[in-house]
Amino acid sequence: MEEPIREASQEMSNEFKTLVKAEDLTSLRQLQHLILGRLQDSNAVLSHYNEFAENCFSDVSLEFSRNTRLLKSMKADLDYIFLKLRSIKSKILATYPDAFPDDSTSDAFDRRPDLELPQ
Repeated sequence: MEEPIREASQEMSNEFKTLVKAEDLTSLRQLQHLILGRLQDSNAVLSHYNEFAENCFSDVSLEFSRNTRLLKSMKADLDYIFLKLRSIKSKILATYPDAFPDDSTSDAFDRRPDLELPQ
């Protein structure tokens, strides 16, 4: 039973060998090796770039977080300053109603845009 199967498979493989030329197979194998080499080179370059980018990101992220904290602190300071200025201005207006021109006494003392609102 096994012998006819083995003969049939050999006959089938021989038929497949006649369908494709040996030179074509050699050429395909060489092209595959060339492509493999290029892919390995590309992989090495990308790995090197990923390491470089990771190092740069770690350096920049520390600076970015430090600057973010500084900006938040500055914003809090400026908010406090503007609050005090509004308070002083309202006290001056209460004491001296003629101290400021009419257009500066409108409800919009703070004309800065609110950066925390979505645009």
